[in-house]
Amino acid sequence: MPKKKKGPLHTVETVGLDVLEDTLSFYIRSINIALSRDLDDRLEGLDVARGTGKITTLLLVDSHPGIRPSVIAQLIMRDRSAMGRLVDQMIEHDLLTREAAADDGRAQGLHITEKGAGLARKVRKIATKQSSDFFAGVPEEDQKRLLDILRRVYRRTVGLGQ
Repeated sequence: MPKKKKGPLHTVETVGLDVLEDTLSFYIRSINIALSRDLDDRLEGLDVARGTGKITTLLLVDSHPGIRPSVIAQLIMRDRSAMGRLVDQMIEHDLLTREAAADDGRAQGLHITEKGAGLARKVRKIATKQSSDFFAGVPEEDQKRLLDILRRVYRRTVGLGQ
């Protein structure tokens, strides 16, 4: 059997990214993984660890008492059944309550509990610090430009327009 030729040693520093070098999806996915891992580490032990849907839901309910799960589902791009499971889990952990909406008894609005409000305050501090740490060394003008672009793309993606 002929011996296979050994190629050059490939290291992280020497491997090119091929077409991915100029592909937005590669960078977004990679940065999302890194940010998610970091945020999970920072939130370790809290009821919202390991789930950006839980974090967003907690903060939106805290900021918008009575918000309907369907509104949150659209904003976090989840289907109704996934949103229902997420809300049920958060109610079980005494972070939220579900109440009939004042304008439509069939619809349900979400409200923050005292425990949920305290957790929301902690999460805001952690998320703000993480964002600051992530952008360390990046000029403020570039940070603002990147966030503005991502905000516009997100708003269009979830159907909010510009």
